[in-house]
Amino acid sequence: MLRIGIYGGTFSPVHQGHVAAAKAFMEQMWLDVLYVIPTGVTPHKAMDGEVTAAQRLRMCELAFADVEGVIVSDMEIRREGKSFTVDTLQALSGDDRRLFLLLGTDMMLTLGSWRSPERIFELCYPVYIRRESDQALDEEIVQKIAEYNQTYGKVVRRIVSDPIEVSSTEVRERIRAGQSIQGLVPARVAAYIEENGLYL
Repeated sequence: MLRIGIYGGTFSPVHQGHVAAAKAFMEQMWLDVLYVIPTGVTPHKAMDGEVTAAQRLRMCELAFADVEGVIVSDMEIRREGKSFTVDTLQALSGDDRRLFLLLGTDMMLTLGSWRSPERIFELCYPVYIRRESDQALDEEIVQKIAEYNQTYGKVVRRIVSDPIEVSSTEVRERIRAGQSIQGLVPARVAAYIEENGLYL
């Protein structure tokens, strides 16, 4: 039984927090393969129109080039229309594989409102990672996990990792302000952003 991880997102741009989360996910869930899947058209938030899907894909390829076991996939970019997680899970499912879906805290808390949540829980084991150290969310997280367990019969697991409090929004804002992004994104990604004049 192959253990396959799925890590989707806009990745605009991909940053060190994404890479650290992916590595922790692979290690703690004993994954054989991790698919990093940049979103095509996201149903959750507006995309930065200045950066193309192909450029976001390329930045992911550069960021994960040296991480063994990672496959950067364009499957959601190639798919027409909005990118729904349930469709991606369906495409990757099979009798010989067990799927694990990595979520940030905000996405985990809203998972029940996504398209076909019952099917999502059938197809995969959701896993979340804290990307913030705000303890105010602790009670809400516990309640939501209990609710999912009661409704869908699956426990949402947690990746234990020190939060890397960097966001794509912060990176974009620093670029526009002419500030350094060194250390916030992988060096190859920083070079690609500069070479292509992205987020200015």
